[in-house]
Amino acid sequence: MSEQTFPAPMPWHISKTRSDIFTAIRKAARTFGADHTIIVDGDGTEVNYRTILRGAFGLGSALGRRFERNETVGIMLPTGVGAVVAFCAVLASGRVPAMLNFSAGAASIAAAMKAAQVTKIVTAHKFIELGNLQPLIDALSPHSEMIYLEDVRESLGLRDKIAALLGPKLPFLFQKSRHYSEPGVVLFTSGTEGEPKGVVLSHQNIVANVEQVRSLIGVSAETDSVFNPLPTFHCFGLTVGAVLPLVSGVRAILHPSPLQPREIATRIRQTRATLLLATDTFISQYARVAREGDLDSVRLAVCGAERVRDETRQFVRRKFDIAILEGYGATEAAPVVSANSMELNKPGTVGRLLHDIEHALVPVEGIAEGGRLLIRGPNIMMGYMRSSAPGVIEPPVDGWHDTGDIVAIDEDGCIRIMGRVKRFAKIGGEMVSLAVVENCANAMWPDDMHAAAAIPDPRKGEQVILLSTASAINRADLLAWAQSHGVSELSVPRKVFHVDEIPVLGTGKVDYGTVQKTVDKLLEDN
Repeated sequence: MSEQTFPAPMPWHISKTRSDIFTAIRKAARTFGADHTIIVDGDGTEVNYRTILRGAFGLGSALGRRFERNETVGIMLPTGVGAVVAFCAVLASGRVPAMLNFSAGAASIAAAMKAAQVTKIVTAHKFIELGNLQPLIDALSPHSEMIYLEDVRESLGLRDKIAALLGPKLPFLFQKSRHYSEPGVVLFTSGTEGEPKGVVLSHQNIVANVEQVRSLIGVSAETDSVFNPLPTFHCFGLTVGAVLPLVSGVRAILHPSPLQPREIATRIRQTRATLLLATDTFISQYARVAREGDLDSVRLAVCGAERVRDETRQFVRRKFDIAILEGYGATEAAPVVSANSMELNKPGTVGRLLHDIEHALVPVEGIAEGGRLLIRGPNIMMGYMRSSAPGVIEPPVDGWHDTGDIVAIDEDGCIRIMGRVKRFAKIGGEMVSLAVVENCANAMWPDDMHAAAAIPDPRKGEQVILLSTASAINRADLLAWAQSHGVSELSVPRKVFHVDEIPVLGTGKVDYGTVQKTVDKLLEDN
């Protein structure tokens, strides 16, 4: 294993994260005051720490009677106060929340539940109704018990009300604390490359990553507020969008869906949010529909999950003078691994590794520069759970997580993502990044979406096919662009197809599993 290290000074508080998640939130409530407004919900309702903690203790008391000891409990709710209180309530009851992706479809959710041995799901009647999710509930109900927040609230007993009232003041009587090294939450991989896997993150993993991110970007409880439209079943939306504000005293403005650009631009104007969490796809949509002045309060946009295109960065800077800090993460890392900072913001890179993360680069055949990135640190998961071995945690070997990403690291320690190992095609013995293929199309048609896939080729090993929403897409123009910009012709797709839309997951990432199926079908039909 060839190792290349760029050590950074480590703040003491990261290596000494010895708290469970809910206790960290309670400590913040003491620091900033029970009356401190900490969440603004999607309907504009302002919620303080007292309301969050009372809800968590009262609901935790009521829910606890329905759960087995050490049970993992599913939560299926949109981003909002309800999801935060339910998450805290499950933690306060001494159980482990599992955040379920309600946009994934019944089969994927069932596989995720099997992996983590989830048999009960906390949700809400209102959410099911507004989201038209009754067919999903019907499909999941034979295998699981649905617990509706509205029903639990109506059935709160005297004991639960006492817990709500006294819990914030006498937590040792009502909170079933967990050791910081024990499971704190289960999230799930997107399943783009097969069945979703459960990712078991300890309390320390989450709290450490919160401190790592705080030490990088710096947030102020007095002047900052975070606008978070990302789902809480996505680790970025949960850790950075919900837990970080709760632990830092920074007001979190929560929005139930990232797919409402006009509403989001309007809410940012109304709430004067200073930090925006997004992906390249989402922030480019917000910036395009936003009117003059809508995003003026935003000083910083933190983007992850997908590469930030140069076009997006320039457009957002030109129209609203917002700096984009691009980061890199993985659910297995709770999730942030590296990020650019205001002091060192290098376009084309995802910045330096966060404090206390070790790395190693493993050479990859056919790749001259860089290698496959392995990482280890306080934020790296306890392990995977798979549906083939339900409830069994498979820890990373010696604490090293193989990201599956091929990266290069420059002289400043900044990481450049070259692509996932699985997203390279081997053509005539050379490795071709499918991300580069997409980048070429992005350069020519920046307002459209593009997705590349590789298929077997009897002569050259593999060939690349490109799907694009650009109506003018054609191979001849791509070839001419590649030749004039010094890009290898191997990065020009063998065939291109115009499609009405590129499939996207609820997290904002391209759904490459569906892309591959679409390519296979188009080739069959043509």
